[in-house]
Amino acid sequence: ALLSAPNIEEPMGLRDKAMLELLYATGLRVTELVGLRMEQINLRQAVVFVKGKGNKERLVPLGEEAMYWLEQFLKLGRAQMIKHATDFVFPSKRGVGMTRQTFWHRIKHYAILASVESPLSPHTLRHAFATHLLNHGADLRVVQMMLGHSDLSTTQIYTHVANERLKSVHAEHHPRA
Repeated sequence: ALLSAPNIEEPMGLRDKAMLELLYATGLRVTELVGLRMEQINLRQAVVFVKGKGNKERLVPLGEEAMYWLEQFLKLGRAQMIKHATDFVFPSKRGVGMTRQTFWHRIKHYAILASVESPLSPHTLRHAFATHLLNHGADLRVVQMMLGHSDLSTTQIYTHVANERLKSVHAEHHPRA
């Protein structure tokens, strides 16, 4: 519901839709997302080059849905939002780089529109990204690389949720659970 909340008929809504899809598909930190520059995106290879904490670089696949909405925004919405030359992928409504606080407010706005009652933040989508990968069998080290964690123990926080999912699936489907 949250990912469908932005009004994609308006440039700002199209931008927000692309940002939400990208955040969910890549697990970027919100500061990495709002600071994303045009040269960091390779549409042909469907990847984003991220400079994360400590200036560590990583390559993250975009995924089909995020790629689609990013292309839509770049083709149809971005030019209408830019008032001055900028290489920020996602400009604010003033046409310059967006702050992480502004994006956090946008997410709160869409959470209300989508009637999401649980607490929601940009990090919630990063957490969902990691949890979904782990729940579907992704290797912990690969998830670590995609999230840009230098320490594997940071990524292991997400395995708790994956372990809970394993327990519930076992309880639901095993005859002697």
